Amino acid sequence: MVKHIILWQLKDELSDAEKVEIKAGIKAGLEGLAGQIPGLVEIKVHTNALPSSNADLMLDTTFDSAEALKGYSTHPAHVAVANSKVRPYYKNRVCLDYEV
Repeated sequence: MVKHIILWQLKDELSDAEKVEIKAGIKAGLEGLAGQIPGLVEIKVHTNALPSSNADLMLDTTFDSAEALKGYSTHPAHVAVANSKVRPYYKNRVCLDYEV
């Protein structure tokens, strides 16, 4: 099994209301990939960060293998969500992949 964790900081110029809407769209889009991508075991987006956080949201995914994670990164359903709901809105992205 492989964990794929992403932390994003949204762009500073976004209002608080815009950030709430964008986070909801990212959550719906990414969690909507469940059952569509081979080897994707679990997907969860956390959007309710505490004030002590320096990230706005987190993607927590589990894959059955490193190969499945690689397939996810180029899968058309994932690319569509990433290009429309995620990439236009973040200023910083940090990724950690590890075996469990």
